[in-house]
Amino acid sequence: MQFEDAQLVYLCLEGDTQAYGRLVEHYQGAVYATAYYYVGRHGAAEDVMQDSFFEAYRHLRRLNDPSKFGPWLKEITCRTAANWLRKHAKRIAAETPLPYKRPVAIEDHRPGPENVAERSELYEGVHRAIEALPERYRLPIVLRYLQELSYEEISEFTGESKDEVRGILQYAVRKLRDSLIAQSDANEGGKNWFRALE
Repeated sequence: MQFEDAQLVYLCLEGDTQAYGRLVEHYQGAVYATAYYYVGRHGAAEDVMQDSFFEAYRHLRRLNDPSKFGPWLKEITCRTAANWLRKHAKRIAAETPLPYKRPVAIEDHRPGPENVAERSELYEGVHRAIEALPERYRLPIVLRYLQELSYEEISEFTGESKDEVRGILQYAVRKLRDSLIAQSDANEGGKNWFRALE
């Protein structure tokens, strides 16, 4: 995809807006996941995503190596999210956070409310475990398991090789399993939480 990215960037620089649309289409999942990872709000993540693509388009001529569009876009997204957080820091500090409510599939309701509570607890446990990871491992986990990007897509977006992405994810999954098993033992829930990562 790096070669295709470079071609699309060159076409954009020649005025082909459809080429930029293809770049947006390819990277929108990764950009949204990155934005949401930082700002933690769906509406804000959409705003950050839109601003990131706009900034990238506006400064496309500054991109020295068009084959590195993905990693360059990732940096723009992180900067844009940081700026959003700085701009809205007072409002965020004054907000009363609501407990996270995951949409529940209709199948979750069939066995009864205890199953819904168990799934909700599992989901919250997974998120706590992800937040406890060192920063280097969090975003690849979010991109892989929450956004369901392939190793190749993560590699294109982060600028790391597929082998590096695979290694990062293997380490992160081991740490998450250990954390989930420890949480599960502490909650007397058995050792089945790690299945969320299979």
